[in-house]
Amino acid sequence: MPSVPAHAFPKAVRLTKTDEFSSVFALRPRRRSQHFVLYVRPNGLPQARLGLVTGKKFAPRAAERNLVKRMARELFRLRQDQLAGRDVLLRLQAKFPRADFSSRAAIRRACLAEIGALLDVAARPLPPPVQPAPAGAHPPAAAPTA
Repeated sequence: MPSVPAHAFPKAVRLTKTDEFSSVFALRPRRRSQHFVLYVRPNGLPQARLGLVTGKKFAPRAAERNLVKRMARELFRLRQDQLAGRDVLLRLQAKFPRADFSSRAAIRRACLAEIGALLDVAARPLPPPVQPAPAGAHPPAAAPTA
C-alpha cells in the first residue's frame, strides 16, 4: 500500500457524493462570514471530511475559485485533528469585488482570515442532536392538586 504524503488531500477526507452534501446542507448554517457559509454535522467517522462549494456566480474566474479551494483545503488540513468526526462544508456566498480585492494577495488574506475563523467555530463542541418524540407519546400529565 503506497504511503500518503503529509500534504495530501485524500478522498477519505472529502465529501464527494451528492447525498453527503445534501445531508449537510439540510442543516441550518453554523456560522456565516462576509463571503462564506459554514455547515457542520457529526459524521460518525474517526476523521473529518471537507466539502467545498465555489460557484461561478460568486467567483467567475477559475483562478479565484481555485485559490479559494486551495486556501480552504490547506486550512482544513492544518486543523483536521480538531475537526475529527465532523463533516465540514464551506460554501462561497458572496463575490470578492474588484474594487476591494484587486489582487490575489488581497483575496488570499480575506480567505485566510474568514475560513480560519469559520474552522475555529467548526472545531467547537457540537450541540447535542434533537431527538424527535416517539410516535404516540403524550406529554407528561400535570400532577394532581389537592
